[in-house]
Amino acid sequence: MAYYTKSLTHYERRLTRVVKIGEVPIGGSFPIRVQSMTTIDTMDTQGSVDQCIRMIESGCDYVRITAPSIKQAKNLAYIKQSLREKGFHTPLIADIHFTPNAAEFAARIVEKVRINPGNFADKKKFESISYTENTYQAELDRIRTKFSPLVSICKEYGTAMRIGTNHGSLSDRILSRYGDTPLGMVESALEFIRICEDLNYFDLVLSMKSSNPQVMVQAYRLLVVKLEEEGLQPYPLHLGVTEAGEAEDGRIKSAVGIGTLLEDGLGDTVRVSLTEAPEVEAPIAKMLIDQIIERKNPKDLLPVADSPIDPYCYSRRKTLEVLNFGRKNVPRVIADFSKNKNIDSKRLKSVGHLYLTELDKWGMNDFGCDYIYTGDNMLDFMLPNGLQQIVNFDLFKNLNEREHIYPLLNEDQLIDLREVKGYFSFVLINADTIKDEVINQLRDLTQSIIILESRVSNVFHSLRNVMIKFIKAGIELPVVFKYHFVDFSEEKFRINLATNFGGLFIDGLGDGMLMSADGLSIKLINETIFGILQAARTRVTKTEYISCPSCGRTLFDLQETTAMIRKKTDHLKGIKIGIMGCIVNGPGEMADADYGYVGSGKGKITLYKGQEVIKKSVPAEQALDELIKLIKENGEWIEPESINSVENE
Repeated sequence: MAYYTKSLTHYERRLTRVVKIGEVPIGGSFPIRVQSMTTIDTMDTQGSVDQCIRMIESGCDYVRITAPSIKQAKNLAYIKQSLREKGFHTPLIADIHFTPNAAEFAARIVEKVRINPGNFADKKKFESISYTENTYQAELDRIRTKFSPLVSICKEYGTAMRIGTNHGSLSDRILSRYGDTPLGMVESALEFIRICEDLNYFDLVLSMKSSNPQVMVQAYRLLVVKLEEEGLQPYPLHLGVTEAGEAEDGRIKSAVGIGTLLEDGLGDTVRVSLTEAPEVEAPIAKMLIDQIIERKNPKDLLPVADSPIDPYCYSRRKTLEVLNFGRKNVPRVIADFSKNKNIDSKRLKSVGHLYLTELDKWGMNDFGCDYIYTGDNMLDFMLPNGLQQIVNFDLFKNLNEREHIYPLLNEDQLIDLREVKGYFSFVLINADTIKDEVINQLRDLTQSIIILESRVSNVFHSLRNVMIKFIKAGIELPVVFKYHFVDFSEEKFRINLATNFGGLFIDGLGDGMLMSADGLSIKLINETIFGILQAARTRVTKTEYISCPSCGRTLFDLQETTAMIRKKTDHLKGIKIGIMGCIVNGPGEMADADYGYVGSGKGKITLYKGQEVIKKSVPAEQALDELIKLIKENGEWIEPESINSVENE
C-alpha cells in the first residue's frame, strides 16, 4: 500500500520529477525553492519591477504576479523585459483565476503559470448537483476542451504549470461528489493532471492549499498517495498555508502546516502567505526550510514498519481522563517556573493570570495557563482558582498540605508511586532513551500523566516514534510534550516550536505542552504554545483572522483593514473572520471562516456569513460597522467590557 512519507523516524526528502522553470529547476535533488507574490497592481510596471527586485533580494527564487485579464497578462512582458535589462533572471509566474485566455497569453511570456482547477473552467454557484457517470464524464470532457489549449501552449513554449487547488474554491461539481474534504481537493487536481499526462505534458508542480493547516496537511499527504496509486508522475510540491494572516499568528500557522510536511520530506518550494510586505515572506520560508535540512546531529531512530495513526483524517489518540487531561479535554498548557526561585503573584501575569488589587480577586485572559511547574520551589501565596501546581517528587513527599499540588516523578522513581497512592501524578519520561521495561511499567498506571521529554534536534521524529510505541502497547495515559530550547531568537523560536510540535497535534497525539527556553520570556513561550494549539485546531482561545496576503487584484489596503477589524473584534474568542482583498479570495478561499469581509469594487465591500452573501456593495467607510451588526444579528457578539479578561503585559 502506498504511503505518504519515506520514513516516520527521520527526514528523507521525497524524490520527485525535475521540472524546469526558466533557469531555476525544481524537484529532484535541487534545493527547496522559496517564492512570494507581488502586491502591486500588475499594470504598474515600474512599481511591479521595483517590488520584484526587493523580493528577489530578500531570497525569492521565483516571483508570482497576478494576471486576472488579458491586459495584465500582456503587461507581464514589460515587467519581465525590465527585470532582465536590470540583470535579474528570476523566473516569473503568472497567477490565473477564471480567465483561461489570460493564462494562454501569459504562458507565452513567463516561465510558469498557476491555474486553480476550482475556477479555471467552472463558475461557482454553490449548488448541489446530482451526477450520473455519464453526466460527470461529460463535465470532464468539457474541462478537457477548455484546458487543452493552455497545455499545448505550455508544451510549445517550455512553460511550466502549477495546478494549485485551494480548499475554499472547489467547484460545485467536486463538492457535490466528494464534499468539502481533502479528498475533494486532491480529486480537483487529479482531473487536470490526468489531462496533462494524456497530452504528454509533465512540467507540473502541485499544491493543496487551505487556511486550515489540518486540512492542508491531510490533502498534501493524500495527494502523494493518490499519485502513486494511479501510476502518475511524482510531481514536485509547492507548500503553503493560504490566508495565514499577519504577525505571530501568520508565522505560527504557516510553520505548523508547512513544517509538518517538510518534516516528512514533502515539499520542493515554499511560500509563506503573510498579510505583510511580500519581501518579509522569503526569510521566514528560508528559516522553515533550513531548520529541517540543516539539522545538527539528529538521533538515529529505528524505522517504523507500520503506524496506527491515520494521517489523512484527524482522530485524537484514545486516552484515559486523568485530572483534566486527555479524552475530550483540550490540550493543557503548563508554564515552567522551575528555574525561578522567587515567584510572586505578579509573575503570573506573564502566563495570563493577574491579581486585581482593587477588586481583591484574580483575573485571567485568553492565554491563562492551566498548571505551573515550580520544580523544587514552593509558592508563598495562594494560586487563583483553577490554576494548579506541579512540584518535583522529593519536595512533594515532604509536604503536609497537598491540595492542588501534584508530584512529578522521573523514570527511576516510578517504583515510588506507591508513596503517592491515591494522588494523581506526573511522570517524566525521556523519549530519546525509553526502554521496554519503562513502557511495561507505564501500561499499569491509571492516575498519571506522562511528561514526554526529548532533547535531540529531531524532536518531532523522536516524540512521534514513542507515541506510536505507546499506541501499539495500549498505553492510554495522557501525554504532555516537553522540550528546552537553547540559543534561539524570538522569531526562530516561534517557527521551530510550531514546526516541531504542530504536526504532533495535527495527528491527534498530544494532551499538553511544557516548554522552556534560555533567554526568552515565559510570556512569549506561553503565548506561542496557545498559538500552535489554535493553528492545529485543537484548542481555540482567540479570534482567528483568515486574511489574504494581498496582490495586484486587491481592492483595499489589507494590512490597514485587517488591523482595523482586529482592533474591534479580537475579543470574539473562537470566531473566524475572513478578510479578502477581492472576489477571487472571497467566498472561495475563506471557506473556513464564519464571517467574511471581501472587496467587491473600488470602495465597496461584500459581507458574508459563511459562504452566503449577506450584504453587497457596502461603502468601505461603513463596512466594519455593518460587519459588527451582522455578528450581533447572529447572536455571536459580546461586548468587550463584559469579558473577564486582563491586559497582556
